Amino acid sequence: MDKVVTSARAVADIPDGAVLAVGGFGLCGIPSTLIGALAGTGASGLRVVSNNCGVDDWGLGLLLHAGRIARMTSSYVGENKEFARQYLSGELEVELTPQGTLAERLRAGGSGIPAFFTPAGVGTQVEDGGLPWRYAADGSVALASPPKEVREFGGRRHLLEEAITADFALVRAAVADRHGNCVFHAAARNFNPLCAMAGRITLVEAERIVEPGELPPDAVHLPGVYVDRVVAADPADKRIERRTVRPAS
Repeated sequence: MDKVVTSARAVADIPDGAVLAVGGFGLCGIPSTLIGALAGTGASGLRVVSNNCGVDDWGLGLLLHAGRIARMTSSYVGENKEFARQYLSGELEVELTPQGTLAERLRAGGSGIPAFFTPAGVGTQVEDGGLPWRYAADGSVALASPPKEVREFGGRRHLLEEAITADFALVRAAVADRHGNCVFHAAARNFNPLCAMAGRITLVEAERIVEPGELPPDAVHLPGVYVDRVVAADPADKRIERRTVRPAS
């Protein structure tokens, strides 16, 4: 089955309030083409699960700046000033999750595992609850995280974490074939395959699209069974989050 479509068609049925799992690590491997197409649809009230929320003028930061995101589940949000402003003013609900836990919650969701126990967060507010998920306009906590169930395994305490599934997943691959089999490059592999597995409908943008059979089976990182739509991405559509150079000698 040929799954290649235009970016506009790929995101056309994403409704208001949809839960989105969005791949990428920093600005590495973010589905910028699909995010741009989604920005043009007007869908709002989005509930987004992603390692981070881009930067102020790129990636998910575009949707955030337009007021289209209602809730974020993330592990790192330190590069986006608008994110901080919306969160502290009560405009944005935020669930901060340890990075490894977030990855495993997505993997579990894609594998049909409803929940799991992990030692991450034991002895912190992740366990006890009370983390501010949403502030009120006066700065008080309007909604806080609940306490988590605790069990002991092998003499260590563990927290129960629920899996994450999403209505749609938006991911970026280095190469995909027309059947949706995908190959990711380096750090772009960190969250993209997990998000793809967790999405009920998965949209992939690929820097290069090849014919079925061109990808050796052993090279495939994400089988096409997880992918519903494939979009061509601009290979040059990338940014560097923090440019670091040595002084000229």
